[in-house]
Amino acid sequence: MTRPGTRLFTRSDIRRLLDLDTCIAAVEAAFRAHAAGTAIPPGVLGTHVAGGGFHVKTAGLGGDHPRYAAKINANFPANPARHGLPTIQGVVALQDAADGRLLALMDSGELTALRTAAATAVAAKYLARPDSATVAIIGCGLQGRYQLRALRRVLPLRRVLAWDDDRDAARAYAAEMSAGRDIVVVPAADHRSAAREADVIVTCTPSRTPVLSRADVEGGTFVAGVGADSEDKSELAPDLLAASTVVTDLLDQCARIGDLHHALAAGAMRIEDVHAELAEVVSGRRAGRTRADEVTVFDSTGTALEDVAAAVAVYERGLAEGAGLEVRLGD
Repeated sequence: MTRPGTRLFTRSDIRRLLDLDTCIAAVEAAFRAHAAGTAIPPGVLGTHVAGGGFHVKTAGLGGDHPRYAAKINANFPANPARHGLPTIQGVVALQDAADGRLLALMDSGELTALRTAAATAVAAKYLARPDSATVAIIGCGLQGRYQLRALRRVLPLRRVLAWDDDRDAARAYAAEMSAGRDIVVVPAADHRSAAREADVIVTCTPSRTPVLSRADVEGGTFVAGVGADSEDKSELAPDLLAASTVVTDLLDQCARIGDLHHALAAGAMRIEDVHAELAEVVSGRRAGRTRADEVTVFDSTGTALEDVAAAVAVYERGLAEGAGLEVRLGD
């Protein structure tokens, strides 16, 4: 019996094969599997270099066809302006967790953008007010675009306040994201005032100093901090986390590299003050939002649980459709 070789999936392949609804469902299922103990525990390794860094993230899913994924990502925030390259570049390797076969190699930039936005949407299902209508997007790059598209799958959003420290980027975002859509997107002059008007706030910046504090967030708001994925990045001030119901994607990881890391270092919080991991909320072990006036924060550092879920979805659909280039690396 000839087994399939390794399939290569490009960025355009992933865009065609993985829609946001499928990705959101796959990511939610992966967190539920993590809570049930049927996932291979996630791991992470980071390396800093001049102008950016690299990280390796791993995790797996069990079941009848267990899968394991390892992602190597490069993150260079100045790439678009300096080199005309994406901020995030890399590769995801998907393997059979029963026999070790290399099933697929795929572009990580598109996959990361999709699965990160999907994780925010999953968190919003449980932590945002279900009538949330206004969202502030702070950071108008590729991730800001996917965040809005994913959130619209789970919330009745009608108005978007878009802010970026590059005002041209915010104006371009507003024009693109409102074109042909039943939603009003306007560039915001000030990110703090935009945040105070919003029911939902997403920060997706490379900031190394907090962009929001407790005074910038009204009661009842859901905040997703997406940009802090290394110990030197910071978007949400310790006083905001200390005054909020905090849910992490992975507690240990957020304590090392997320906004939670800075709140702990400042003495504003203890590990025991964290309400839950997202897996616990998705599985029903811990409550999500319990009050209309509650401020909820999702500290999203990114986990390979999301990567393996998205990669499996790409691989299975690609295999069924004969998509991707098949190679045999062992020949």
